[in-house]
Amino acid sequence: MFYIDPYYIMLVLPAFLFALYTQFKVSSTFSKYSNYGNIRGLTGAEVAREILYSNGLYDVAVEPVAGQLTDHYDPKTKVVRLSESVYYSRSVAAIGVAAHETGHAIQHQIGYAPLALRSGLVPIAGIGSTVGPYLAMLGLIFNWSFMLQLGIILFTGAVAFYLITLPVEFNASRRAVNILQSRGLLTWNEIEPVKKVLRAAAMTYVASAAVAMANLARLILLAGARDDRD
Repeated sequence: MFYIDPYYIMLVLPAFLFALYTQFKVSSTFSKYSNYGNIRGLTGAEVAREILYSNGLYDVAVEPVAGQLTDHYDPKTKVVRLSESVYYSRSVAAIGVAAHETGHAIQHQIGYAPLALRSGLVPIAGIGSTVGPYLAMLGLIFNWSFMLQLGIILFTGAVAFYLITLPVEFNASRRAVNILQSRGLLTWNEIEPVKKVLRAAAMTYVASAAVAMANLARLILLAGARDDRD
């Protein structure tokens, strides 16, 4: 359904290359600081539980999950799931990731508005990202205006999800750093590597949003070019 056009080269390809770079950057940064242990000898799981308990979140569980960098907070089951390389690790990289995920649990507890909005956009984003581009391209190929517009509208919902994800992730990282500092879980020298790991992770979300916006802009420009030909 997809083909190479000038808008793809100008918009989508650079965003895609940026996304590849950010994936490499987060993996290499995490790998680098996975070799730096924390002076207190805490594991990612222990730090997550300490942060949760200190915020009164005794009903939020912390569980290991398979995979690399598969860490996430599940608001439906109220579980912080940490990849095994984070759950059992005593590295400053692991502690930063664990603290970040507990930041999402705290957001959930206090009713952080962007998190609630992102959760509400999940169904729309799922449909928009999988169906929207195909409908739009079919509309372009067969000159079906309604299908083209519908595809763009659906994909716009997916782009909105990517954009609202940015403040959610940045806020969780700020909470993580502040908590690690205020509770003395890491020393000053250990905090700096954590910031680097979380900044690298945050850039992957920026890249995802950039790719989504580039694809949306491409569809809109292709639609405009089609209208000019009619």
